Amino acid sequence: MSDVLSPVSAIRRQGQRALPFFVAVALAAVALLSVLLTTGCSKQPIHKLSGPTMGTVWQVQVAGVPSGTSLEQLQSDIEALLDMVNRQMSTYIDDSDLSRFNQAEAGTWQRIPPDFAKVMSSSLHLAEISDGAFDPTIGPLVNLWGFGPEGRRHRAPDAEAIAEARRRVGWQRLETRDDGREIRQPGELYLDLSAIAKGYAVDRLGEYLDARGVEAWLVDIGGDMRARGVKPDGSRWRIAVERPSAGARQIHSVVEPGDKAMATSGDYRNYFRDGGRQFSHTIDPRTAEPVSHELASVTVIHDNCMEADGYATLLTVLGPEEGLAFATAHDLAVLLIARDPSQEGEAFSEYMTDAFRRYLVQ
Repeated sequence: MSDVLSPVSAIRRQGQRALPFFVAVALAAVALLSVLLTTGCSKQPIHKLSGPTMGTVWQVQVAGVPSGTSLEQLQSDIEALLDMVNRQMSTYIDDSDLSRFNQAEAGTWQRIPPDFAKVMSSSLHLAEISDGAFDPTIGPLVNLWGFGPEGRRHRAPDAEAIAEARRRVGWQRLETRDDGREIRQPGELYLDLSAIAKGYAVDRLGEYLDARGVEAWLVDIGGDMRARGVKPDGSRWRIAVERPSAGARQIHSVVEPGDKAMATSGDYRNYFRDGGRQFSHTIDPRTAEPVSHELASVTVIHDNCMEADGYATLLTVLGPEEGLAFATAHDLAVLLIARDPSQEGEAFSEYMTDAFRRYLVQ
């Protein structure tokens, strides 16, 4: 018999942060459901660990825990790893490594830890290959539009304020040296890694579980996920992608990612309305405004969650047509779900790369 266990959901997007780490999106924006199908008949149990982090919840399911490793030790070590990521890359912690860079004087070089440097390197790569559709310096715009640590807003900023914030954004202004371990503050640059660092935290937890000899695991931080191995009954981990509806949660499709990661970005939960227009939390660095196309959600399956996370945001910014073309050109496993304004009611169109199709559960 099959049971559906513990739906956990969240979305990803550029500049989104959560309390105390990135924007509290997992509490307000739902895009990915973790559907764990188990037979319940195996002699070996699946153990579940969980806790709060980054304005959402983390959940780790493990099977085949080696002797000498206690669940209490796993819980403690996982919490320490999450705290490490937080202390390095949170905009909500005033003395985090990232916040210290954001507050640094113009012209100064700041040395950053290896984990921070790895996330920065990936962020700059995504910025380069997308011509700035992904931009780790998006922070001033995130704050201006009310999706950062400076608090929510309910009215769109005026053109002058947008222009001023936009002046401070630009990934090309960021210089690095010493293999990325040092970054230069050119003046008023404000980094925001919330579109990628949560995925990196998922990867770090997975690496830890591998190092401890755990045979099978599923890591989920607010909907960013990564899997390894098979469950005690021999079946694969299954994950459901949610239909991007603002109403009741519904499953759109189910996938088996194997030993890979999966992340989803969406625009239908975290937003505000002003003058009859809906302003999404996903901000296009190229226009300095929230995206306004019909793309409702993007799901990416990738070798690691950091890149899955970043690509999901990047493609959300690009929109359905440009995003699909980018995903196809880069051989990405991607599912895009867009609103269909030609039909009455809440209707959607689906776009999928061949690379994604192979993971679908028929």
